[in-house]
Amino acid sequence: MKLQNILSDIEQVDPEVYERLNSRRGLLNLGGKLAAAALPLAFGSSLKKAYAQTSTNNKIVDVLNFALTLEYLEAEFYNIGMGTPGLIPAEDRLIFAEVQMHENAHVAFLRKVLQSLGARPVEKPRFDFTAKGTFPTVFSSYTTYKLLAQAFEDTGVRAYKGQAGNLVGTGAVLEAALNIHSVEARHAAYIRRLNGNKGWVTFADSTGLPAAIYAGEDQQIQNERLGPINAHSGPVLFGIDTMAVTESFDEPLTKEQVLAIAMPFIVG
Repeated sequence: MKLQNILSDIEQVDPEVYERLNSRRGLLNLGGKLAAAALPLAFGSSLKKAYAQTSTNNKIVDVLNFALTLEYLEAEFYNIGMGTPGLIPAEDRLIFAEVQMHENAHVAFLRKVLQSLGARPVEKPRFDFTAKGTFPTVFSSYTTYKLLAQAFEDTGVRAYKGQAGNLVGTGAVLEAALNIHSVEARHAAYIRRLNGNKGWVTFADSTGLPAAIYAGEDQQIQNERLGPINAHSGPVLFGIDTMAVTESFDEPLTKEQVLAIAMPFIVG
């Protein structure tokens, strides 16, 4: 495995990786000083120093493996879709190709970070994208495929947000997770528009998808931990309606909620 390839993979989801690891030049100079066999160990040591800064390593590993499972699901979904002749129209393939590239990069990134932390990445599960027959035309109907893509991306956005609290204080790990969260949010906006929807969620409108994906998206009370703020009561004074208030926030999903959504697609 080439050091440059590893850095390129990580840079796709964390553009500031070189700053965290001192500098690109410093790392590449490292390659010039060490024998090839020692490079992975030296690079792993640098990553561990950058990403394992706290005593909450087990919690970090749990969060990263949870995220990796979701990324496996998304990457596999787009790999199959892009490889299915006639499924995705030519005019939309560029969008899905970019999403596919990002999801595979997320998988590679999370696996390498886990390995650098001395943890074992979870194995890729086997998937059933029909969800036991609920979506039998997922790879033969472009309409069904787009709907499921929206379901996975909207869930991913809320899942990453739901885990952010568990990474507070971890510095670069939290920042990398939020960088992935922002990429997932852009994917969701692209695909929602392909489905003829707004790029964001209104109230808890499921647009025909399982309601669990959008449960709680219509929440108007924010900042409950530090002091509830009724987001509706203030903005309405300026003519902003309830709908706009709910569109302003993506509510987090708990790990249990996300697994309940994802499990019908995981067969082992």
